[in-house]
Amino acid sequence: MNFETIKFEITDGAAILTLNRPETLNSFNEQMHAEVRTALKTVRTDSAIRSLLLTGAGRGFCAGQDLGDRSVAADTEAPDLGDSVERNYNPLIRALYGLELPVVCAVNGVAAGAGASIALACDIVLAAKSAKFVQAFCNIGVIPDSGGTWILPRIVGLPRAKGLALLGGKISAEQAEQWGMIWQCIDDDSLLQQATDMARQLARAPTKGLALIKRALNASTANSLNEQLELEKESMRTAGQTEDYREGVAAFMEKRQPVFKGR
Repeated sequence: MNFETIKFEITDGAAILTLNRPETLNSFNEQMHAEVRTALKTVRTDSAIRSLLLTGAGRGFCAGQDLGDRSVAADTEAPDLGDSVERNYNPLIRALYGLELPVVCAVNGVAAGAGASIALACDIVLAAKSAKFVQAFCNIGVIPDSGGTWILPRIVGLPRAKGLALLGGKISAEQAEQWGMIWQCIDDDSLLQQATDMARQLARAPTKGLALIKRALNASTANSLNEQLELEKESMRTAGQTEDYREGVAAFMEKRQPVFKGR
């Protein structure tokens, strides 16, 4: 596949999707949205892919929307921002959050606006020590989209979410780790290698089981205890029918390393 705004490769079962508009801090335009959709469709449909790593090229992860890709001059008709969210950002977040594979995000620099929301929609977020998270929406008079108003309060609590969204201040990677926004803060020069190693590790894991874990944890934010217990029961029933479960038990009993196939 020939892409102009992203890079996409598959290595050892892990798909690596790199946002590649470094001159704009990897901000999204219509073309990037289209190319990311194409890449994610491949991730969903190619059985050889068992994990996804999302990162950015250059000195930033993603600055959100490319404001130069829209006309907001006083003498032009106001853009329909809801249409942009409906066509582009909502499908992207649904795809990442609902992907039945583990998604690792390596935040290599600033993650601002929708870029921050996209990062936090991933399953495991690693960030370089130089990285910053910015809820920049308030600075231009709009609201956190891309799931920002749903994800942020759930991971940092409502008071901190309001402070971040209303004040628009920068949060360092170290602070993000302390607040539980991300999994780990890592030295800049080892971020990509550690993230790639993690994606490859997940690609060797029992993929169906990981998908069930992800689905159950995502559902827990809305379920009652009884509903979650029922979901766990059904998920265990499904997991017990996989080849990976049989392999995992056999390897444990035989005191060897399991060889999972994602089935």
